[in-house]
Amino acid sequence: MQTRKLGNSDLQITPLGFGAWAIGGSGWDFAWGHQADEDSIGAIHRSLELGVNWIDTAAVYGVGHSEEVVAQALKTWQGPKPYIFTKCVLRWDAEGHVSQNHTAASIRQECEDSLRRLQIEVIDLYQMHWPPADNGPGLEEAWQTMSALQKEGKVRSIAVSNFNVAQIQRAQAIAPVTSLQPPYSMIRRAVEKEILPYCKGQGIGVISYAPMASGLLTGAMTRERAAALPPDDFRSRNPEFREPRLSKNIELVERLRKVGARHGRNPGEVAIAWVLSNPAVTGAIVGARNAAQVEGIIHASELNLTPEEIAEVEGAAAAATAKA
Repeated sequence: MQTRKLGNSDLQITPLGFGAWAIGGSGWDFAWGHQADEDSIGAIHRSLELGVNWIDTAAVYGVGHSEEVVAQALKTWQGPKPYIFTKCVLRWDAEGHVSQNHTAASIRQECEDSLRRLQIEVIDLYQMHWPPADNGPGLEEAWQTMSALQKEGKVRSIAVSNFNVAQIQRAQAIAPVTSLQPPYSMIRRAVEKEILPYCKGQGIGVISYAPMASGLLTGAMTRERAAALPPDDFRSRNPEFREPRLSKNIELVERLRKVGARHGRNPGEVAIAWVLSNPAVTGAIVGARNAAQVEGIIHASELNLTPEEIAEVEGAAAAATAKA
């Protein structure tokens, strides 16, 4: 795969990165249900074999388990080591309930814990997972701490996730922001108005998460499958996976399928290619739970949609998001 420079860093990343959210497994607030570690390791290895050079995880995914699985996969991987991106400020209790902690002491402990679980000496990109819910001064305390960790050599670059423009600017007043990780897909386009143009103008990298809307746009999510999502899969509580929105989203998938058929591609690849067609986007995070799923999405970066096809799928997306 080609590579792109991520923001102000020296990281040259492939357009697609492996997303390690789902492989954390069950037992916490935002799980995707049961996941077999051997399938996760197979998915990571296949992604790397096909050219992906970065893995995005977080301490909270599986309450630490995702980072541990990434470490297991890399221990048996014989090729070039990928960049490792992880996140901080979300902590959990014994029942897997998640809460925010933006204090310096907590972030320093999280960094050490992530380094230990990942079995690495330096985190390539350390991201503040969420801004404070109260939008308070915890943002500044957290960002100052992350900047200090960068100066100390614990992390190479620092970044933010789920921030708006004003919050990015507050962080920039303390230390440069390498990248933003926002949700961005055909059914979640709020970042297009202000956030993406701001990042592009400032030279801040953008790595979008959920480009396939958490599996909704892959073409594999049927009404029956959505109805059968287990209680420990957070998507069972997501309105996009329930009526009346589900039918509109399935109509969008069928339009993506029609466009993809012209190129011998599936709907998920079209959805990812559409995200990557935005000039503000550096890369997209794609999750996979086994090697076969990797095969079906990893070549999306090679799909170049025509302006007419982009207009076609955007028209379908507009219809899907204009929900009563």
